[in-house]
Amino acid sequence: MLARMRALIHAADPKIQEEWKWRGTPVWSHDGGVCTGESYKQIVKLTFFRGASLSDPTKLFNASLEGNTRRAIDLREGQKINESAFKQLIRAAVAANAAARDQRAAKKK
Repeated sequence: MLARMRALIHAADPKIQEEWKWRGTPVWSHDGGVCTGESYKQIVKLTFFRGASLSDPTKLFNASLEGNTRRAIDLREGQKINESAFKQLIRAAVAANAAARDQRAAKKK
């Protein structure tokens, strides 16, 4: 499942960077952190750093909903996901990072 989601993340943003941190956790970033992928016995958890600020009209976020910043998607092996909506979520996270970067740059001027 994690490999499938990894492929969708790279398809959504070919310029996304992938690093492995924190004892083997994949972290995807583009102008800042986009999401992490964690494999557990029963689920794969994709946690979006800025998830609370992202529009999620198809309700992909189903975990960590109480937080002020992060949101997560918990997936079980073989579970179907709306691939188009997931890719849009990745693109929205990248756009949010770019907007934050631009705001920081404008403040420095």
